[in-house]
Amino acid sequence: MEAALLGLCNWSTLGVCAALKLPQISAVLAARSARGLSLPSLLLELAGFLVFLRYQCYYGYPPLTYLEYPILIAQDVILLLCIFHFNGNVKQATPYIAVLVSSWFVLALQKWIIDLAMNLCTFISAASKFAQLQCLWKTRDSGTVSALTWSLSSYTCATRIITTLMTTNDFTILTRFVIMLALNIWVTVTVFRYRKTAIKAE
Repeated sequence: MEAALLGLCNWSTLGVCAALKLPQISAVLAARSARGLSLPSLLLELAGFLVFLRYQCYYGYPPLTYLEYPILIAQDVILLLCIFHFNGNVKQATPYIAVLVSSWFVLALQKWIIDLAMNLCTFISAASKFAQLQCLWKTRDSGTVSALTWSLSSYTCATRIITTLMTTNDFTILTRFVIMLALNIWVTVTVFRYRKTAIKAE
């Protein structure tokens, strides 16, 4: 029973994450605009994903507990390119991508570096959610922000809480997922709130 639950959580998370950012990417492409999306939020999220993936690889955790992160990083990079494209200059994304690539190697140079980065990872990821919330509060318009993407993010955090408890029981990772779950739900609710506001205004 426990193995079946673990398998269900792992594979459903992987399946959801394979399409997690597609609604957001689709919305941006359809609108030909990145209105409502926060660039700082996306960059912080990318940094958080990268640190988390490197930490799991460094300590040799089971691949099924983090296999979705390369997929999420790839989707975020596509979204980053879309934002820069619709803001007028896709070449501006180059320095950000270069920093992310070089960080992959720097993080594993010393054990204390990856441990420190992982401890900061929760704050980085939380900051990415607050950056998106701040953008929504400021504009009072959810624009092209996908509520489905944020809802699916909430689901994956919930399943990862279960898989972490059943496998590594790593307190740092567990704390991160609990905080991310709460913040993802908050963003989702905020997106729906300002979407209704925009509809009423029309």
